[in-house]
Amino acid sequence: MSDITHLLIPYAASASEGAQQALAGMALPHLDRLLARLSPAGTHPGEETSFSTPHERALAQALGLPHEDGRIPWAAWHRHQQGLPTDGQAWAFLTPCQWQVGADHVTLRDPDHLMLDEAASRALLAIVAPWFAEDGIALHYDQPTRWLAQGEVFNGLATASLERVLLRDVRPWMPDVRAARTLHRLHSEMQMLLYTHAFNDERAARGLPVVNALWVHGTGALPTPAPTPTTTAAAAAPTVAHQLRDAALREDWRAWATAWAALDAGPVADLLRQAESGTPVRLTLSGERNALGFHSAPRGLGQRIQSLFRPQRFSSLREQL
Repeated sequence: MSDITHLLIPYAASASEGAQQALAGMALPHLDRLLARLSPAGTHPGEETSFSTPHERALAQALGLPHEDGRIPWAAWHRHQQGLPTDGQAWAFLTPCQWQVGADHVTLRDPDHLMLDEAASRALLAIVAPWFAEDGIALHYDQPTRWLAQGEVFNGLATASLERVLLRDVRPWMPDVRAARTLHRLHSEMQMLLYTHAFNDERAARGLPVVNALWVHGTGALPTPAPTPTTTAAAAAPTVAHQLRDAALREDWRAWATAWAALDAGPVADLLRQAESGTPVRLTLSGERNALGFHSAPRGLGQRIQSLFRPQRFSSLREQL
């Protein structure tokens, strides 16, 4: 397994009309040639309303992690990868962010828009941490726009991936109020606290965006024992191609098509060369709903002949994503 190169491409397709128009005029010759050589290797089905994106579910499965919708323990896995103990406890990511309130929607803006540096993020963490501690939740600094949180409230709790809600209305993506009553209350308290806090007053005076919300994601506990390269497919973890992400989330389909062309000429062409040289490869294409897997596999004579007349092309697959 460790000799197999696996390329995972998130946001490979979208049902958006703009994406469909971009795809109609787009040529991806290396991808089509690669698909013609590979055999199907499973599907990661879902819905556009799933809390976890298809590429997250595919990646979690490849790493040997639980991949139930909304319950992929990314925060605990991140801590484990840092060589820090998780002790079988439930962890979560907590992202400082800004909710932009409109007449009929509440949009979560890109956390990078906040321009938080480490000093500001640590100062904000120190402000909110005591409130969480009162409910048995310990907060730890990780990076400016992402903290780690540990508490029993995250055990078995389904939460939406940050990528699912980014630049969208947050309301359909909130965790179930019955299962996350404590978090809903805490979030309301944080909004009231931050609304008039000197931390935000100082940011506003400098022309910086204020922080008025926190997003919880990546919740859960690692299985025991935790996955390791010797017991799972983690040694062959996919290389995730993030080139399409930003343009797709912004729905900038012209930039997305440009990024796709570069991806086809770069990593996809590299994978094709490996496949043509006889090296086993895997490819996973992910959209908003599903992820489709492909791999090098021996094919019978009939399959090889059939592929000559009906080669597998991306244009025939994209509606399945």
